[in-house]
Amino acid sequence: MTKKVLLMYISHNSGHHRACLALENALQLVSRGIQTKCINSFHYTNPILEKIINKTYMAVIKKKPEVWGYLYDNPVVVKKSQRLKESIHKFNSTKMKRLIDDFKPDAIVCTQAFPCGMVADLKKTYKLDIPLFGILTDYAPHSYWIYDNVTAYVVPSIETGRKLIENGISEEKVRPIGIPVHPKFYKKCDQDQLMNKYSLNKDKPVILIMGGGQGLGPIKNLVLLLDKSPLDVQVIVVTGINKRLHKFLLKKKASLKKNPSVFAFTEDIDELMGIATLVITKPGGLTTAEAMSKRLPMIILNPLPGQESMNTEFLKKRRLAVEARDEKETLVILEGLLDNPQKLTNIRQLIDECTVADTSLKIARLVLGAS
Repeated sequence: MTKKVLLMYISHNSGHHRACLALENALQLVSRGIQTKCINSFHYTNPILEKIINKTYMAVIKKKPEVWGYLYDNPVVVKKSQRLKESIHKFNSTKMKRLIDDFKPDAIVCTQAFPCGMVADLKKTYKLDIPLFGILTDYAPHSYWIYDNVTAYVVPSIETGRKLIENGISEEKVRPIGIPVHPKFYKKCDQDQLMNKYSLNKDKPVILIMGGGQGLGPIKNLVLLLDKSPLDVQVIVVTGINKRLHKFLLKKKASLKKNPSVFAFTEDIDELMGIATLVITKPGGLTTAEAMSKRLPMIILNPLPGQESMNTEFLKKRRLAVEARDEKETLVILEGLLDNPQKLTNIRQLIDECTVADTSLKIARLVLGAS
């Protein structure tokens, strides 16, 4: 009998979305003929509210990131927002219940806390006997993940799992498998072929600059500053869905000495990471996991308060990444790493010790085994 798995997230063009797609691909590799449905649950149940919340969130993190830092996993805010959260779940429950009744999934997988909580409440209300998996894609769990009706939580590390256990989740439900990275990231790439594809010189370092799916952070200033530096490097910039930044860099690149390669939102991050010497990036959980799957040293710049700052501390504690306070310090750190290749080798060795291969395939087998 063909199995069906419903996968849900709420943030489009995000690491949570990419994690869903990675798991969908892995499920199809592990079980031929499986039926999967990957949806933005907020857009599906309430597109108007989704737009309002997304616009508010983007405005806050761009203009007042310290406000987000205060709100993120603040126990007072968590407690006071409980009724609001329950009301939203209830308001959206009719459409979600209809989706579940129509698709009849054998398992439900959520890469964000909101859909996980909504399904957990539905399971309780309607006594649904469907395995529910919460997939955490950041290294520090927040309180919005805590629900009784979750079958298993897949976490990035033992330390992450320990924090869930401290918050009342039973130990047998916690699976420290890792962050689900698309299987293609674990494939060995042909360096020479990719260097030719992207018109790069294999004898010069390649610096990859990213700002997440939204193209956030001081990327423009960093590119301009790097161009003025004496560092003999090649530069690749990924702007995500930031159209203004993409347009600016495309217009400016001809006048820049280093003539950076500029990409918008791309499906080929695995290739770009595969040829990079080092990545300068925001510390989204999935981005950092993808980088580690490619043994790629990271300089973290401009982490958001909340989940990104916690991700940064996790990575720094294990010496898997270096944090820069601003663009100038980024160049100082970059120069220090390029002048001492042994430092890059040491980081790669530490990454090897911490990285679990084929995470998405392992999670897919867990999901299918429970369904």
